[in-house]
Amino acid sequence: MLRHLSKSLWLLGFIVVLVCGIYPGVLWVIGQTAFPFQANGSIVDGPDGKPVGSLLIAQPFTRDEYFQSRPSAVSYDASASGSSALAASNYALRDRVARAIGPIARYAGGPKAGQLVAPDVESWFQADRTGSKPHIVAQWADAHNSLAQAWVTADATHGAYVDAWAKQHPQAVKQWIAANPSTPQPKAPDLAVPFFESFSAEHPGRFPSSVTHAGADGKKTTAIEPVDAGADIQSIFFDTWRQDHPDVALQNVPGDFVTTSGSGLDPDITLANALFQLDRVAGAWASDTKRPAEKVRAEIAALLQRDAHAPFAGLAGEPVVNVLQANLALRRMYGAPPAA
Repeated sequence: MLRHLSKSLWLLGFIVVLVCGIYPGVLWVIGQTAFPFQANGSIVDGPDGKPVGSLLIAQPFTRDEYFQSRPSAVSYDASASGSSALAASNYALRDRVARAIGPIARYAGGPKAGQLVAPDVESWFQADRTGSKPHIVAQWADAHNSLAQAWVTADATHGAYVDAWAKQHPQAVKQWIAANPSTPQPKAPDLAVPFFESFSAEHPGRFPSSVTHAGADGKKTTAIEPVDAGADIQSIFFDTWRQDHPDVALQNVPGDFVTTSGSGLDPDITLANALFQLDRVAGAWASDTKRPAEKVRAEIAALLQRDAHAPFAGLAGEPVVNVLQANLALRRMYGAPPAA
């Protein structure tokens, strides 16, 4: 019996050494010798020689001078890779996509072909009627309670604004408590719908949005104020505007510009997506460098065509562009953009 036990222990020890030591050691040597860049995470350096990211992991880019990555359901957190898991029937998915499209949607035909839809969305919003009924904001909050609550919880200033409203409208709070006796002490998110209903009646054609002011001393302060134009209106109410104008033809938007990938960390975008962003990127660099926009656009378009590649050597899928690689190339071509 001891002989059999001894053999088993020797076999166990050999397998542990082989699998936990020799095998990974051989792979490490091969990786560091033949593929050192890939084996160390495909980390790339910026113009200053410091690491700026990996070609395998997406990261956010918000400046107009740079191409933007695909939306991420995990806020580009590599430790929390995953998708949104929202079904096609879930309005939250439709809302997220609509908010991304609203500020950049353009007419596809007619006298306004190529023009942004956003100004017309704002004019429609200011008229404050949808579906032949008044008070767009109140209708939106009534129809989408969860979105109204999400606005309240999105920022501490939003919650504080609703709390201030609650103190000024005690009767509205009492009515809400009477209708919801199980919540005798409602918090700001609980009061989202009555808040927006009241706000819509008091400020028709307006929405509470963050506004930044610069004081005489140069310091900037941000506060919630009623506004009738801006990014919030263009994005939040684009879907409602679209439902009021179903026959208006709009230009197509690349799917990966507004949808997340399965991991939420896809480092590439399709070439079609990159070309869709080209006018914005080229316009920003032309303004920064004081050069003709058409010339800058041609240079960046050539860069995209040069760096685009298709999976499996072109045997499958459409051409894609690595976002980090493209943005680093722009830095090398035009330098650092001016401070915001």
